[in-house]
Amino acid sequence: MRARGLGAKGARDWVFRDVELDVPAGALMAVSGIAGTGRTALLLTLAGRMRPAAGTVAVGGVTGLRRIQRVAALGIVPGVTELDPALTVREHVDEALALREGVLGRFRGREARRRRTLERVGLDIAPGTLAEELAPDEAQLLGAALALAGDPGLLLLDDVDEGLPADRQRDLWRRLAAIAADGVTVIASCHDAAPAEGVATHTLPL
Repeated sequence: MRARGLGAKGARDWVFRDVELDVPAGALMAVSGIAGTGRTALLLTLAGRMRPAAGTVAVGGVTGLRRIQRVAALGIVPGVTELDPALTVREHVDEALALREGVLGRFRGREARRRRTLERVGLDIAPGTLAEELAPDEAQLLGAALALAGDPGLLLLDDVDEGLPADRQRDLWRRLAAIAADGVTVIASCHDAAPAEGVATHTLPL
């Protein structure tokens, strides 16, 4: 993933500007900053969901909003992509698999494919668990699993440290690093990148 001179504008001023990134496949980047520094806007721009006011983005050599959207996937981004609290883990995964493979695909080896989807992100949880019952890190991992069902080249997650103590944050960063090790570029935003130190391969303070 490459960005050059990237910037986005709000109603009055720049949300972020002059962002330069080179994040290879298999890398994990931590984007840190307090609220209002443009973390979410940057993720949406990198994912092709927000048009930049300046600069360029390429994901695996792919450019243009629509084409980037096909190769970049959003995990949990509050207010944009969120879990349905009334649905179970099983129902979330089945919906994601159905979107990828069609309705008939969900019935062929469904149990095994559901298990592989969760194992890919290291999430060991009862499929009947409601989303509202998940801990913040479990919710982030389920969001990642759903996004990865489409085999994207770039995975983006927002506020991954929200509601987590430092030790659980570090565990989550390790899980994200394991996902990246499979060849996916992972970019996650946080308030404080300290728990990602030594785990994330790249950092970007905003």
